Amino acid sequence: MSDRPLILLRRVEVEGAIVDVRVEDGVIAAVGADLPAVAGADEIDGAGGTLLPGLHDHHVHLFAMAAAARSIQASGDVLATLRAADRELAPGAWIRAVGWHEHGGVDLDRDTLDAAVPGRPVRVQHATGALWVLNSRALDAVGLAGHPTGRLFGADDLLRQRLGADAPDLTDVGAALCAVGVTAVTDATPYASRRDLETLAAAVADAGLAQRVVVTAAPDVDVLAVQRLDGGPAKVIVADHDLPSVDALADQVAAARHHGRTVAFHCASRVALVLALAALDVVGARRGDRIEHGAVIPDDAIDALCRRRLTVVTQPALVAERGDRFLDEVEPGDRPHLWRCASLLAAGVPVAGSTDAPLGPADPWRAIAAATSRRTAGGAVLGPGERVDGRTALGLFLGPLERPGGPPRRVTRGAPADLCLLHVPLAEALAAPDASVVRATLPAHSFL
Repeated sequence: MSDRPLILLRRVEVEGAIVDVRVEDGVIAAVGADLPAVAGADEIDGAGGTLLPGLHDHHVHLFAMAAAARSIQASGDVLATLRAADRELAPGAWIRAVGWHEHGGVDLDRDTLDAAVPGRPVRVQHATGALWVLNSRALDAVGLAGHPTGRLFGADDLLRQRLGADAPDLTDVGAALCAVGVTAVTDATPYASRRDLETLAAAVADAGLAQRVVVTAAPDVDVLAVQRLDGGPAKVIVADHDLPSVDALADQVAAARHHGRTVAFHCASRVALVLALAALDVVGARRGDRIEHGAVIPDDAIDALCRRRLTVVTQPALVAERGDRFLDEVEPGDRPHLWRCASLLAAGVPVAGSTDAPLGPADPWRAIAAATSRRTAGGAVLGPGERVDGRTALGLFLGPLERPGGPPRRVTRGAPADLCLLHVPLAEALAAPDASVVRATLPAHSFL
C-alpha cells in the first residue's frame, strides 16, 4: 500500500442511498453498505450528508481573484469609497478598486478621478472587467501621461507589463475554492505567452493549490507540458468595444487548430456571437469549441449552436447580481435572450456553469440558486422560462473540465476521489442552495 491518504467515509448519501465510500490513492476504491474497516484509514462519519463529486468551475481568473481580494470594492458610491481609501492608505500607495459600474452612479474618467484623489495613483476596474480607468498619477506611472481620458480597454496585459508586479499569492484563492466545494477550475484568462503560463504554474505550485487547473491562453500559445497545468481551449475574445472582423477571428481559430486546440469565444453580446459563428463557418467548428458567457443568444442562434456542436459556458449568478441592470439597460428585444439555460438544454446544447470570478461571486452555490429562481436582487424575474430545477443547476458544475456540459460525474468505484461532502442530504441542500452546506472538500488532485 502506498503512503497516500486512505479515507473511509461512513454513512454518506450517494445517489439517494446511505453507503460507505473508501478512497485509496486518490481513487474511489469501493462504494457500499457497511464496508469493512481498514487499518490506518482516516474515518469520517458523514451522518447522512450527501457525498458529491467536487464542483468544477468552468470559467474563472485565478490571478484576478487574488488581486481582487486585495482591492477596494467600488460597487456603490465609487468616489466616496476612493476618498475614504485615500485617507487611510500610506502616502504614495496605489488605490486599486474593482466592481465599478456607471449604472445609477458616476461615469469615471481621468478628470473625475483626479478631482476625487489627486495625490496618489488610482486605477478602477469596470464591473465587466473590460475597462480600467486611471487618474493622472497612475497614467504617469505606467508611461501613458498623454492619454486624454484615462479609460483603457483591454489593457490588463499592458498594465501588468508596465507595473511589473509580482504574481499574486494564490493560497487564499485555493482555500476559498475549497470552502465552497470546488475541486477544479478552468482559468479562462487569455494568457499571451508560454512565460505567462509558467508564472501561473509556479504560483499554483507555491500555493500548494489543491484544485486541478485547466488553462486557456491565446490561440498561438502552446499550452502543453506546462507543469501543474492542463491545456484547455484557446481563448478568442470578441471585444464589443473594438469588434474584430470575421477574417481576423478566423485567423485566430486557425492558429488554435495549428496547435491542436479547440476554441472558447468570449461572447457578451448578440453581435459578438454572430461574428464567432461566422468565423467558425470559415475554419470549421470542432466538438469541444465553446461560447463563453453567451450573454445574448437569440432564438435563431440556438439551432446554429446545435449544428456546430458548441458548448455554452454560462454564469447564472450574474442574473441575480446584475439582472436589474440588464433589465434597465439591455434592448427590450434582447431581454428574453439573456443568460439562457433551460432553452439551450432543451434544444440539446451542452451547458456548463461557471462564476467568472472575480467578475462574478466565486461561489457556485449562488449560481445554482440563481439558475433555479432567475430572480434579480430587486426581486424581478429575468427569463422565467430559463429556470432549471436544482439537480440540473447543480449538474452544470459537475461536468468534467475536459468536457464541460457533459454528463455529471458520479461517485462510483474507479472514479477519481474528487469529492465534496455536505452537512445535509441533497434534497435539503437544493431546497435552499448555499455554500454553508459544504462540510469538507477532498480534491483528487491534492492526493497526487
